[in-house]
Amino acid sequence: MKELSKKDLFFVGLMLFCMFFGAGNLIFPPFLGQQSGKLVVLAFSGFIISAVGLPVLAVVIVAKSKGLNALASHVHPVFAIVFTILIYLSIGPFLGIPRTGSLAYQMGLAPFLSKGFGTSPLPLFIYTLIYFGITLWLSLTPTKLVDRLGKVLTPILLVLIAGVFICSLIKPIGSFAAPKGDYALFPFFKGFSEGYMTMDAIAALNFGIVIASTLKLMGVKNEKSLVSYSSKAGIIAGVFLIIIYAMLAYVGASSRGISLNAQNGGEILTAVSNFLFGDYGALVLGVIFSLACLTTAVGLVTSCSEYFATLTTKIKYKTWVVILSVSSLIFSNVGLTKILAISVPVLNAIYPMAIVLMVMFLLNNLFNGSKCVYAFGMLFTSIFSIIDSLNQALLKIDSITAVFNYIPLYSKGLGWIVPSIFGMLVGYVISVSKNKITVQNEI
Repeated sequence: MKELSKKDLFFVGLMLFCMFFGAGNLIFPPFLGQQSGKLVVLAFSGFIISAVGLPVLAVVIVAKSKGLNALASHVHPVFAIVFTILIYLSIGPFLGIPRTGSLAYQMGLAPFLSKGFGTSPLPLFIYTLIYFGITLWLSLTPTKLVDRLGKVLTPILLVLIAGVFICSLIKPIGSFAAPKGDYALFPFFKGFSEGYMTMDAIAALNFGIVIASTLKLMGVKNEKSLVSYSSKAGIIAGVFLIIIYAMLAYVGASSRGISLNAQNGGEILTAVSNFLFGDYGALVLGVIFSLACLTTAVGLVTSCSEYFATLTTKIKYKTWVVILSVSSLIFSNVGLTKILAISVPVLNAIYPMAIVLMVMFLLNNLFNGSKCVYAFGMLFTSIFSIIDSLNQALLKIDSITAVFNYIPLYSKGLGWIVPSIFGMLVGYVISVSKNKITVQNEI
């Protein structure tokens, strides 16, 4: 059995970090920092629990359960296939991957183009053609991901973000202001809900297969060692996420004086970069966003291709890489808005289901792995989350919203918690009743 050196494990953790760290991860912390102001520490504490804790937990659980499909099979084999495919499609070619290309263009190239030319389709196509060409090249050889992502691209990204943070200390942007909105009322919980909305736990369910495959290619074959090293890699990635998030939150918290009316973290970072670096600010920010988007795209293409290659022997991994890269190129240029309109509700529906599935796996020993608990917990969660997502995106029926408002935590975006707990309790009662009947019949 091969033992990984601490150095190799460290770079596997860096590879996982850069796969997690996309454009959305750049945007959330600065906005949280600006809005929470003087209460940034409380808000940030809640944020890292959900934005870092859940993804790291997902990596560990996927490793211990031997894959997402095996994890979902605790509910039912058919559910496992449908649920897993939905997750890979929504976070991959139908949303996550194309969005990285369009966001990288908007932040990395569009600011340098004239207003008329920047809004035309040609520059977007040329940029995304090169962008997904690089993504394709990096994804074709997963054996080199640790060297290319963990040892090259991630250090560059870390140095650039750290550089912005250090410059903000040398050239102070401003002081922390009073918190705004919900951050003034319940900063910890608001931070938690913002971290939850990053939805990185779903990406972690995808990336688990990449980490396992990478470790196997590095010579780790023993199942126990795979779980151990995957968990440690997740923790390393989590530590770096916390450090970078803290830097970005600080920058945002001190930025209200120069970006008072900013609507999102992207606008805040633009204002900060211009303040710190002048005419070079857009260039620095463009490189940061481009690298963050690219590394996430590679992670998603790789994980989706590895999974789809297990579904059929007729289409190999490299073919899937080409298919996903080309389709993402097309979707990032044509009809992305329509795809978002379909994919985002799907993602919002399955995210609570993914979290509940992980929680039930953690509590597995408490109910002896009862299929009833898994089935009813998932049933009640899915009914609520699907109806809520459809209502918010398409139906917009006030009476449904009015009823859901009676559910605790619904206004905070966590209304699925009570239905899921109720479903698990129902499943547990049924399971206990079945066991009693079985014992009585045996007597």
